[in-house]
Amino acid sequence: MPRGGKRGHKGRGKQFSNPEEIDRQMKAQKELEENPNAEKVDSADSEDESSSEDENESRKKCGVEGLIEIENPNRMSQKSKKVAELDVSAPRELSRREREEIEKQKSKERYMKLHLEGKTEQARADLARLAIIKKQREDAAKKRDDLKKDKDTDESKAKR
Repeated sequence: MPRGGKRGHKGRGKQFSNPEEIDRQMKAQKELEENPNAEKVDSADSEDESSSEDENESRKKCGVEGLIEIENPNRMSQKSKKVAELDVSAPRELSRREREEIEKQKSKERYMKLHLEGKTEQARADLARLAIIKKQREDAAKKRDDLKKDKDTDESKAKR
């Protein structure tokens, strides 16, 4: 047999059916087989009773919850809201992250607007750098023109 196959749950206790529970289930099944109409009537009555019980207790208590009363102020009860009760028109409060992201976008837009107007330090530095580069290019262009003129004059003298 290969290793690593399915193994039993060693620590888990075995579950045995309660004999009283088995008897009760068998009786209910026999009654259902004998009188299927009787069960439908009983279930309709039980539905009315269960709906009134549901109104008293908003949710069904599971396990030990029914035995122990819990008064935890931090625990939120999950109540379902009806569509008519929901207020869609009311503005939803933004989370901290959403607020911070919106602020970040607005500050970025403000900065870009000032940057385009040339009012930020970075924009001033960029404009100064551009002015220097522009001046250097103009000087280089003048120098080239002067050299070209000198060359042309030298060639014209050489031709004569």
